[in-house]
Order: sequence, then C-alpha cells, then structure tokens
Amino acid sequence: MKVGFVYPQNEVPATTGALRDIVLTLEGIGYDHMLVYEHILGANPNRPGGWTGIYSSVDSFWDPFTMFSYLAGTGSKLEFVTGVLVLPQRQAVVAAKQAACVDLMTDGKLRLGVGLGWNEVEYAGLGENFNNRGARIEEQVKVMRQLWTKPLVTYAGRWHAIDDCGINPLPVQRPIPVWFGGGADKAIERMARMGDGWFPGPKTVADARPQLELMDASLKKNGRSWQSFGLEPRVMFKRGKEDEFKRHVSEWMEAGATHICVNTLGLGFDSSSAHVDALGEAIRLLKA
Repeated sequence: MKVGFVYPQNEVPATTGALRDIVLTLEGIGYDHMLVYEHILGANPNRPGGWTGIYSSVDSFWDPFTMFSYLAGTGSKLEFVTGVLVLPQRQAVVAAKQAACVDLMTDGKLRLGVGLGWNEVEYAGLGENFNNRGARIEEQVKVMRQLWTKPLVTYAGRWHAIDDCGINPLPVQRPIPVWFGGGADKAIERMARMGDGWFPGPKTVADARPQLELMDASLKKNGRSWQSFGLEPRVMFKRGKEDEFKRHVSEWMEAGATHICVNTLGLGFDSSSAHVDALGEAIRLLKA
C-alpha cells in the first residue's frame, strides 16, 4: 500500500522555500506521494449576502501543474496527485497538454484526480457552465485519453471538435491515470465505468459503507473488479488519537485501499514545522 500526504497549502506559507522544504522533508522520511487540492478563484468572504463555502479568497492555492513542475526541478521523486482538479471549469485540451508536460517532467509520476467541484462562483468567473459539469467531464476524459495516446486525434462530440490534431510531446504514461472524486450515485457509476480509481470523501469505512457497496456493484455491472481499480481515502492524523488513526487505516486496508493519504488540515497546526512534525509521526506509526 502506498502512503501519501495532503499538502496543507492553505495553512503554510505560499512560498517556494516552504513548498520545497516541506515536500523534500516528507519524501525523505518515507512518503510515496503528495496529494494537492486546488481552486483557481476564491470568493470574498465578506461579499454581499455572505459566503458559506469551505474556502474563500483568504485561502491560498497553488496551481497544481505549476507546483508539480517546480517540484520536479528540485529533484523530487514523489508521485504527484491532484485530489482533485476541477476539470469542467477548464478547457480539456489545455488540461491534457499541461498534464502531459508534467508527466514528462516527473518521469511518468503524475496521477490526475478529477472532479466536478462545488463552487458555482468559481465556474462563473471562468466562463463555464456549472449545471452541465457532470456530462461534460465524461467527454473531457475521453478527449484527454485520446490526446495522451495518439499523435493525431479526430473527435466530434457535444462540446469538443478536434480535426486531425494532436499534442506534442506525448506523456510518458499513455494514458495518464485518471482518478475521480465524489460520492453521489451518478458519480460512483461514472467512475466505475471510466475511472482508474476513487478518492472517497468519508473519513471512515463505516461512513463510506453504502458508497463502497454501490461502487462494488457498479464495477461488477461494468465488467470490472477492485483488482483493476484504485482506492485512496484520506485519514486525519490527530495527536492524542494515534490508536484511532491506526484503526482507521487498518479498516481501510481491509476494505481494499490501495493508497492511504494522511491529512493534517483543519486540526489547528499553525506552522509548516507543526504540519511536518505531525506527518512525520503518522508515517512512523504506519511504517512501524
């Protein structure tokens, strides 16, 4: 089982020095991959009518592709994971090109997690339709996979028209693995049909049980099995609750998790060193 960490970017300084030091330190103590959340726009929390979103304009977010390119230049050998890229608020062809370049820069160590997102304000700011994002992401993934595996593509869909064109260079991985976030019934059916893996939202197996059962049925319906499908939950690491942390990881492993991602966000850590220390304790417990 591979062990990764959620990069706590909205709780640490948005500087290349902090980014480099945190990532190389955690790579050096045994982590296999890093997972990055992303947002392009943040809404003003004091906007007229208020704001109830999880994140706002006060939260900093690196662009994942730029971030991974920089880290590749530092010599990091981690697998880089988006968890998740809000794909329908982007042009799929541009995202495919960016992902291909990052995959080359990282020697084939990009795993592209995608999802629908929840922030309608962000969609509006990017000029994309929030209400048809579920249907569009399916066509986007189909287009991207063709662009990653063929030098020339001709595609005529509802939202994409490519006439004998291709991206160059192609990525190392052909295609780049595409994992999905989300937990609604339609999302689970979609990822069982066309995804390489899943980032479940619930923190425990008990909470995720209905979704896991639906995923199992959906995989079978599509002629697939868990052997060809990845599962990466995020597990919170809280000081003083180390036994609970180990129990949750053990339960996810029994449920078939192929990866575990340790999360220290939202737990009151107020510095880079505090996050690194906590993530260090977590990996030592898992490697013991």
